[in-house]
Amino acid sequence: MPNIFATRHCTPKHDKPYSKSHYSIAMAEVRKQEKDFTKEVDELLPETSALVKSESVQLSDALERLLALEKQTRNARLVTLSTSSYSIFHAQANDLPSTTRLAKAALELCYESRDYTQLNSTISLLSKKHGQLKVVVQAIVEQAISWLPGIREEQGVEKWLELVETLRSVTEGKIFLETPRARVTLALSHYHETLSKAPNALAATIKEALQTASDLLSDLQVETYSSMERREKTEFILEQMRLLIAVARLKDAEVPVKQGKNALGSGEPEWVKAKVGGRKVNESFLKEKANEDLKLKYYDLMIQQALHQSAYLEVAKHYEKVWDTPSIKEDESKSRAALEHIVYYVVLAPHDNEQSDMLHHLFVNPALEKLELHYNLVKSFVTRELMRWPGIESLYGPFLRTTPVFSVSKQWEDLHTRVVEHNVRVVAQYYTRITLSRLTVLLDLTPQQTEETLARLVVSHTIWARVDRPAGIVNFRSKRGAEDVMNDWSSDMQKLLGLVEKTWIGMNAAQAAQSRIKA
Repeated sequence: MPNIFATRHCTPKHDKPYSKSHYSIAMAEVRKQEKDFTKEVDELLPETSALVKSESVQLSDALERLLALEKQTRNARLVTLSTSSYSIFHAQANDLPSTTRLAKAALELCYESRDYTQLNSTISLLSKKHGQLKVVVQAIVEQAISWLPGIREEQGVEKWLELVETLRSVTEGKIFLETPRARVTLALSHYHETLSKAPNALAATIKEALQTASDLLSDLQVETYSSMERREKTEFILEQMRLLIAVARLKDAEVPVKQGKNALGSGEPEWVKAKVGGRKVNESFLKEKANEDLKLKYYDLMIQQALHQSAYLEVAKHYEKVWDTPSIKEDESKSRAALEHIVYYVVLAPHDNEQSDMLHHLFVNPALEKLELHYNLVKSFVTRELMRWPGIESLYGPFLRTTPVFSVSKQWEDLHTRVVEHNVRVVAQYYTRITLSRLTVLLDLTPQQTEETLARLVVSHTIWARVDRPAGIVNFRSKRGAEDVMNDWSSDMQKLLGLVEKTWIGMNAAQAAQSRIKA
């Protein structure tokens, strides 16, 4: 098998294993033949520019002269490792500054002549030249990118698209050009998004354009780009999330409500991708003051994604992050709105340890006391007392139904469900047994709704309950075995004996003190 790591060399013939030729190769000298083409470039650039402007020669002739000198500068130095008898290897090196100047000058001539077909072919040609250095390719790509806005404004979209596709073709698969490629792709994605917003666009055209814009950005794995700054990288990820959510909403709107979220053709895959994209963002980076705009945009997208899944506790957490932002706290109206949304979604969240902890922390927050109605709403959920739904509806309904949150019928029904679940937990705490008819009256529900609520809470392990349907009795305490009863009795006795011992020690100390006083 050939050695793929072997270098190209000439092996002399030796009569002995260790002949003098080995030592002569080891002592070979390096001879460098170098040439600086700066003078020639300085003479040629003004000459070709003047010729093109005077129209005495064609653009192709001027480019031919530039590319001829570019070839010489690209092969400007020949390094030869040799001995008196053998040439060991040859390697090319560039007159980099001159090569870069000539390549950029060639593009400038095409751009100034408004020959965009020649410009595209010249970019492709220069990028594929044998021995072309990365720096030169980077320079011509960045130069062409700087012309994109002007070309779109002056020449229209068609010429702009041709140059964009040329740049995407040149930068494809090149790690050192991943950042310029991402920027060009972002511009192309925004172009397709504008097509979806055209006034007379058909529904199929809107969907296709928006899907194309999203796919273009989603193909970029910018989180792996080491050459891109963190802020720009975060902006790209947020754009990916925004377009994915837009496509998801468009697909969901086309699916009948009866088929649900997981129906064929729905936007659920895009919602999942948006959630995954949110995990790529470093939240500690967003805490910096210079990145507050990105922080607010990020949590706005995360709130939309959480609301799609009815993950109310996650929404409350995101609004809490927004409320903690300095720019939001400085604006009283925005701070108030964020705090109100925290209240709305924390009471909408199903009860568990995390929700209960967040609810109690919110209740003792001094800022909440300024919002009297919201403070009383949270207090109702914190206090272990029954909340009769008709009273809650009459007291808070007129205001809450006008808010964007509870104007949605589903979320108003979810609030009713949370009130009922709170009441069941309160009843389970104060009652060991209760008739189903009485429980139905306390919950302001029908018997069937009461049983469904009990079943849901039992399955979620929120309460323990058993329903004796023939007798119409609900038990909230499980039957205890003899071992459990004895363990509780033993624990109570230990507490009692501890109190007796503490009392006896206190009495002895008091008697000793009195005897010292009398003495």
